[in-house]
Amino acid sequence: MCIDSNVKHEFTFTPAISLYVTCDTKAEIDKLFEKLSEGGKILMPLESYPFSERFGWVNDKYSVSWQLAFEKK
Repeated sequence: MCIDSNVKHEFTFTPAISLYVTCDTKAEIDKLFEKLSEGGKILMPLESYPFSERFGWVNDKYSVSWQLAFEKK
């Protein structure tokens, strides 16, 4: 669930929240990571980690934080 407010606040996106997406294929995670990192900032490169077969973390060009993961099923 995502909730937004129509009330104007002094804050914007923060790194305290990430959208976490589990991808079904390596092609899907590769495409999403490439698109989301365009004009953004890579926080963790898309590669294999002890906790995930393929994982990447990026802030998109709007500073929204995305964590992408792929695991074989």
